Amino acid sequence: MVKKIAILGSTGSIGTQALEVIDKQKDRFKIIALTAGNNIELLCSQIEKYKPEYVCIQSKEHVNYLQLKFPDTKILYGSNGLTEISSLNSPELFLVAVSGKIGLEPTIQAIKNKKNIALANKETLVMAGELVMELARKNNVQILPVDSEHSAIFQCINRRTDVKKLIITASGGPFRNSSEEIMKNANLDETLAHPRWKMGKKITVDSATLMNKGLEVIEAHHLFNIDYSSIKVVIHPQSYMHSAVEYIDGSIIAQIGIPSMHIPIQYALTYPDRVQGIETESFDFIKAKQFEFYEPDLEKFPSLKLAIEAGKIGGTATVCLNAANEEAVFAFLSKKIKFLDIYKITKLIFDSYTPIKNPDLEKILEEDIKIRKLTKEIINKGKI
Repeated sequence: MVKKIAILGSTGSIGTQALEVIDKQKDRFKIIALTAGNNIELLCSQIEKYKPEYVCIQSKEHVNYLQLKFPDTKILYGSNGLTEISSLNSPELFLVAVSGKIGLEPTIQAIKNKKNIALANKETLVMAGELVMELARKNNVQILPVDSEHSAIFQCINRRTDVKKLIITASGGPFRNSSEEIMKNANLDETLAHPRWKMGKKITVDSATLMNKGLEVIEAHHLFNIDYSSIKVVIHPQSYMHSAVEYIDGSIIAQIGIPSMHIPIQYALTYPDRVQGIETESFDFIKAKQFEFYEPDLEKFPSLKLAIEAGKIGGTATVCLNAANEEAVFAFLSKKIKFLDIYKITKLIFDSYTPIKNPDLEKILEEDIKIRKLTKEIINKGKI
């Protein structure tokens, strides 16, 4: 049977790789809707190729141009357009691959519409994990993880009542073996030079600070309903083992493969089936030679510790963490602050914040706006 899919974020790293997966299995999928930011040239080529019924772009500027060029496709824009697409009945699966908080509301709308979610947007669970997972349970909706680490855990978990520990791996990023002096003076190119994965700029910076791994711990807590004390992060520079599950009898089941996002994306799209699909290199244990594992250095990478602390506090503590960190990363990408200032600013905002327990969606979004405004003010004043 053909599975009908909507891709939110079709021109980004995950979205484009998802379409590569779909290209190898054209008989299995039909693209109903695509959404994108302002990469109009790439979006046009996707519309021509996949002929979606609906398209949503970030701003109104290109709507008329796209509608004239593609009269058989309904062109939408902005948050209202995303809401309309996430309310569609025809897609069976929504791949949420947009970056940032923009993914939260469409995900919730699609869940309310009883649609399964292939989730590649961290902010959805970091900002509103309890709310989203409870809503998914009430609507009998599957949240299928796309991140390689969470996909690995999802593939390894059998009976959750037998799970003792989740083991989440991290490559360690570009500064794993760097001195504090090097990190202090790290430029943008050095920070974006990830040793294993090709990702968007924001997530690559988060990987360099290990904040990304902290956010993944928060996601894992919500996705798998596992206490933070039972989630362990280990540094694995080769990125062969994507994560593992330890069971109460001491046995560990791990998911191993080459560092390729095509595999977890494909598994989320084809679940519960496994298919040959896109050609990926078979893992060669002989060529791999070694698997190294290390404890993360929380003194050198305090963002990981801060994220786990926020997760344990709960409520809007994770909203604060995410908003402050994201604005600090944007400032670094704009060359307004230095690399180590990302943590300093996030920590400063977090320490002065009083979290709200059991927030609804309105309160979550309200606090997010407030924190971002405060973070920008501190960055613009230059008093870090």
